[in-house]
Amino acid sequence: MIVIHYTAMASCAAARARLCDPAFEVSAHWLISETGVVEGLVPEASRAWHAGAGEWAGVTDVNSASIGIELANTGLQPFAEPQMTALEGLLAGIMQRWAIPAHRVIAHSDMAPSRKGDPGARFDWRRLALQGLAVWPEAAEADVAAFLPALRRFGYPDAAEADLLAAFRLRFRPWARGALDAVDAVDAGLACDLVRRFEA
Repeated sequence: MIVIHYTAMASCAAARARLCDPAFEVSAHWLISETGVVEGLVPEASRAWHAGAGEWAGVTDVNSASIGIELANTGLQPFAEPQMTALEGLLAGIMQRWAIPAHRVIAHSDMAPSRKGDPGARFDWRRLALQGLAVWPEAAEADVAAFLPALRRFGYPDAAEADLLAAFRLRFRPWARGALDAVDAVDAGLACDLVRRFEA
């Protein structure tokens, strides 16, 4: 799988220094600057320390089963066009080299919903999905009770309902607010569509 992150640091240079310093025990396979410069930091066949504690589709050691991409971004600004273009090219190559399907390209917040929020609400997942580099759900009929089971079948870990709802919305409906209830079954419908088309 591929896990997308943001660096949450003031600059790409600061992020590179942190990712390359063994004292911090954090690393990633790739770093992409705001200007679209792509840097390989760890060979793709090697394990990098980018994911931390979490789970996706039953995989609990995500670091050993994934390639991590860090985007230089504080988390407060939009992702620059050159950066997104560079990411698209990098993703296409990684997916081809390792036969990774689009539904295995995930957010850090997807696999660690209780503790992570990157790459955040400003990241354009739909843009990637339109190119086959990620997935995007379509509206479907579903009962609210189907939401959590659908998320877990898609790959989300066993976490508190509020954390799972927040992670799902962060990626697919960042404008949505409030609790999941019978008045608004949109989230459940989208989650069930993901399972129907892309079950892990």
